[in-house]
Amino acid sequence: MKPITIAMLAAALSAAPAWALEKGAAAPQFDLQGVDGAVKLAKLQGKVVYVDFWASWCGPCRQSFPWMNEMQAKYGARGLQIIGVNVDANSADARQFLTTTPARFSIGFDPQGATPRSYGIKGMPSSVLIGPDGKVLLEHSGFRDTDRAELESKIQNALGVVK
Repeated sequence: MKPITIAMLAAALSAAPAWALEKGAAAPQFDLQGVDGAVKLAKLQGKVVYVDFWASWCGPCRQSFPWMNEMQAKYGARGLQIIGVNVDANSADARQFLTTTPARFSIGFDPQGATPRSYGIKGMPSSVLIGPDGKVLLEHSGFRDTDRAELESKIQNALGVVK
């Protein structure tokens, strides 16, 4: 198998639908092999799910992982489940990333890129917040320090956390 380049991934992602998921639309289901076994969105019905699409070569992904670890620790008992969907063609690249930037949330591998295509994802990282009813509450592209408070507020609202 030949290695995937950033240009190849960009081309594959650009072949995705021109539209992103609408707020209120049902989130597309996925069933991925993960670090700790299967990662299935259907099993999380009734929870608030934050799905983060990432790649080992993505600089902002290194910044988002500590924040997602913090959110999982802070809100997991209240019903939040974070899932990182890795899009590297070679899962060894993702596993190497995880040795230096650990995840304390579920990780699924999608080397073919079917899941980000079904979500209309255009870049890394991108995230989708899904409500307990399985419907999209928010889509967000990129990750900057200035995004942290807004994203946490959206998670709190989805969980019904009083601020």
